[in-house]
Amino acid sequence: MTIDLRSDTVTRPSAAMRAAMAAAPVGDDQYGEDPTVNALQERVAAQLGKECAIFLPSGTMANQVALRTLTRPGDDVLVSRESHAVWHEMGGSAANAGVQFTEIGTGGTFDAADVLAAAKPRGHPIYPPTTLVEIENTHNRSGGVVVPQDMVERVCAAARGRGLATFLDGARLWNAAIASRRKEAELAAPFDLVAVSLSKGLGAPGGSLLAGSRATIDLAIRYRRMFGGAMRQVGILAAAGVYALDHNLARLADDHANARLFASRLAQSRNAVLDPETVQTNIVVFGLGADAPDGAEVVSAARERGVLVFAFGPRTIRAVTHLDVTRAQCGQAGDILAAIVERTG
Repeated sequence: MTIDLRSDTVTRPSAAMRAAMAAAPVGDDQYGEDPTVNALQERVAAQLGKECAIFLPSGTMANQVALRTLTRPGDDVLVSRESHAVWHEMGGSAANAGVQFTEIGTGGTFDAADVLAAAKPRGHPIYPPTTLVEIENTHNRSGGVVVPQDMVERVCAAARGRGLATFLDGARLWNAAIASRRKEAELAAPFDLVAVSLSKGLGAPGGSLLAGSRATIDLAIRYRRMFGGAMRQVGILAAAGVYALDHNLARLADDHANARLFASRLAQSRNAVLDPETVQTNIVVFGLGADAPDGAEVVSAARERGVLVFAFGPRTIRAVTHLDVTRAQCGQAGDILAAIVERTG
């Protein structure tokens, strides 16, 4: 049996989730008449402590709509280094919102001093104005790092002091909440707009939401439609999100424990550049030592042995645990990867 650790998006709906989708009452969401979508939007808005929310097909679309809502073409946006918006959205932010990014900080985080040093003033004759600060929590390419909440609060306070909007790319905010033992509303509170995903970790086949003030969401609805997101009887998909929130939220702690097990087994190899103690959530990013094969070789060899992982670069690999892999499989996968990077597998 294949152990697929490429992403937590590879999960498949359970029979119970499929039944919930099939039974969902639906209507035309473009007219605000899909009861399942409306219920999900209200639930997530309350869970995030925001006034209202809108449902979107994907996390990338949520991020793109957020940028279009909070910025204007030619603006500058401050983001963490190697953020999803910069590395994994096909240049959409430049094409759709017309913004440029300035990467700041290290290891998936940055502090208020970084914001104040990098923010470009409005009205400058040369510089593009910085108008938005974006935080990714958890941070994907940094290994599922949870951004410390005291740091988040300092950053958002500094942004407000400079008149900058704030956006949380919280695709895996559910993981951050479980790992930090904080409520989602607490993690979302400092931000003007928050995105969350239902297909990462929670096991839904698709769907994300944006949450914020009513005025902000009204504007986001316009841009969702401009981007082609005119939603019809999408309650069939929203029902999967409702089911996921009901059944798959607390169990994220299992994924985190399984990621630590995988990392501890993998770290038995001297050629895996990884400290298992740094694994906070369900993502394990590890480097390949000088004596290890390169990333493409590791991915190919792992596939031959029934384990699927993803190469972030020539010497960097990512593995992500999720509800469709067991604890035993994660331990087995760690042993297999350890043998491969030792060139004994």
